[in-house]
Amino acid sequence: MGKSLFRIDFGLLLPALILAFFGLSGILSLSTDLFKSQIVFLVISLIAYLIFSQINYQSMKTLMIPIYITSIILLGILLLIGIESRGSVRWVEFFGFRIQISEILKPFLALSLSSFLMQRQIYSFKNFSSILILTIPIFLLIFLQPDLGNALIYLIAVLLVLFTFGFSLKYFVGLLFIAGLSLPILWNFLKEYQKQRILTFIQPGSDPLGTSYNAVQSIIAVGSGAIFGKGYGQGTQSILRFLPERHTDFIFATLSEELGFLGTLLIIVTFSFLLYRIFVISRKTKDVFVKIFAICTFYLLSVQFFINSGMNIGIVPIVGVTLPFVSYGGSSLLSCFIILGLLTSMNKGLSKKETLEIR
Repeated sequence: MGKSLFRIDFGLLLPALILAFFGLSGILSLSTDLFKSQIVFLVISLIAYLIFSQINYQSMKTLMIPIYITSIILLGILLLIGIESRGSVRWVEFFGFRIQISEILKPFLALSLSSFLMQRQIYSFKNFSSILILTIPIFLLIFLQPDLGNALIYLIAVLLVLFTFGFSLKYFVGLLFIAGLSLPILWNFLKEYQKQRILTFIQPGSDPLGTSYNAVQSIIAVGSGAIFGKGYGQGTQSILRFLPERHTDFIFATLSEELGFLGTLLIIVTFSFLLYRIFVISRKTKDVFVKIFAICTFYLLSVQFFINSGMNIGIVPIVGVTLPFVSYGGSSLLSCFIILGLLTSMNKGLSKKETLEIR
């Protein structure tokens, strides 16, 4: 029992800790106060990992409706009583900590989606449209905060899960056609700064001291790191504060400047190994619920990683998304480690089941 209770999936945990170490080193080079806070966030996240790794994941299969309804309520209340910062209402205060609800909900909404698909293993248009209809309120409530980055992560991850699950390609083509027709309407719902970010992505040099400043400074920071980097704590773009949000949205650029191409390549390889371990769990399990959850979390993490690193090097519009396990912030870190805890619980449960079957 002792071995079972404290068994940890180091294939999941070690790469996450390595990524967190990279984040801590970058944050320490910027601010000791931020570093101390991130240490606290990491300890809390590791405790959460241990707790969720011991949960019987079978009990999660019945919580689809409660999780979904609670998520809608929390996101709705957030718009009413949330803390406003820089024009966005994304956080609530809890025991002195600011919590970003859209981040914390990711593992739980992944559980809800997994349960829904597990019960409806028919690739019909009805099931396809039902999932999209249930996704729209989540997307809109996050979009209205406004948080376009996380809203897109949810939407893209759901679509990728549905595509992987086996729904017909014609459903996606039809959805893409409808989305194309809706673009003029959707454009009018964007905030002015969001419109400017998209326009400056198309023409990055149009306003280097204004709307495209963030993108330009990030690209300069990444490029100036060259192969080996400027050295720890020697990144001028980040240290001299030319680089905005250097510890959160642009931590990738901060580390690129200090560690160079080789350092960022190590980050990418480490993250790729973590994704591979999640992929292995999805491939080896015969439990449909576990398979879908692993696929869903695979896409949630990979899409977020791609968007963050992509906007740091100028291939994706800036939408304000953290780098999983690396960026400063407790909500993102906690959410990521809860995901790993649930995956560990599922993998451990599968191992037990296989052992019993052999016996």
